[in-house]
Amino acid sequence: MSDAATAPLSNVSLDRRAWNIRRKALLMGEVQGQGYIGQALGVADVLAVSYFHALNHRPHDPEWEGRDRFLLSIGHYAIALYAALMEAGILPEEELETYGMDDSRMPMSGMAAYTPGMEITGGSLGHGLGIGVGMALGLRQKGSKSFVYNLMSDGELGEGSTWEAAMSAAHHDLGNLICIVDFNDQQADGPSTKMLCSEPLTEKWQAFGWHAQRVDGNDIPALVAAFDAARALPDAKPRVIICDTRMCKGVPFLENREITHFVRVEPDEWARALDVLEQGKPQ
Repeated sequence: MSDAATAPLSNVSLDRRAWNIRRKALLMGEVQGQGYIGQALGVADVLAVSYFHALNHRPHDPEWEGRDRFLLSIGHYAIALYAALMEAGILPEEELETYGMDDSRMPMSGMAAYTPGMEITGGSLGHGLGIGVGMALGLRQKGSKSFVYNLMSDGELGEGSTWEAAMSAAHHDLGNLICIVDFNDQQADGPSTKMLCSEPLTEKWQAFGWHAQRVDGNDIPALVAAFDAARALPDAKPRVIICDTRMCKGVPFLENREITHFVRVEPDEWARALDVLEQGKPQ
């Protein structure tokens, strides 16, 4: 269950990178017969633009001091990040079949101590942005030009610690901090907007002193433009990109079923999902 050798970065489109990430996530889900595959399929475009357009990193030296830091606040999205790390050459694809197994470097919830390229242990939701504030302060103190990216979920917008971190970031003028919100409007108990509505979200971040953009998180050109604008902003203020994504993007029969936080995929549906994804394979 391994892909063909990854082509040189310059020869592979971002659309194809996102497709590859989706495929790898499905293959890992098939290994365990479960996983947060809906989120992985939905956020694949964001990860493709992050790792193959925006982030400054060295795949063969994931602890390079000059790297941009990418924090996965949402630990249960680990399957998506592993797929991106494999696509980037940070994790070997040969380990795909070990996903979630004993002694694997890819546990089902992300843990920094296990996985190259995994900057923090997420999963206790609402903590990633606060860690990002600390990292951004530390990097600035060292004179580093690196950015800190924090990928968080819309459910984490209901955590008080998120907004405490947001206030701190603006107070300290952290222009090297970029928060990415995956807004798929789903959490464990139902739609995020019905659990604890955070709208008007763009205006709220702006009121907290952030430069805020909201884009279609499955539109790669829109994502590229948003990341470019965030990185190039001359103002010394933190930046947030709110990405409206579609759970299970790329596999229509999963997209169209009643979507929940944890999408159940039947044993015979993994191969079907891979076949459907293959039909939409970009160049």
